[in-house]
Amino acid sequence: MIRRGRTQLGALFYFLGMIMLGLYFTFAAVQGDYGLFKRIEVRAEGDALAVELAALEDEVARMENLTVRLSDNFLDLDLLDQQAREVLGMIRADEIVIR
Repeated sequence: MIRRGRTQLGALFYFLGMIMLGLYFTFAAVQGDYGLFKRIEVRAEGDALAVELAALEDEVARMENLTVRLSDNFLDLDLLDQQAREVLGMIRADEIVIR
């Protein structure tokens, strides 16, 4: 009879250990460094960075267009006038500035 009591206690500890081990691996799979939550967070960050990259690419394309329009080979006088007004604060001789 003593032997039977020890066997039941050993089986109980075995099953408790397996349950604890299963819970640990489940927790690690969900919230660990490589878990589901981390994967969702990384994917959302990647999407945000992709949107930011697209905006930066549009800005670069716009700046390249302005650079070409102000180059020696292709001079856009309207753009040059606009830049002189905005950046340098210049006005024409026949204009009046009211502040």
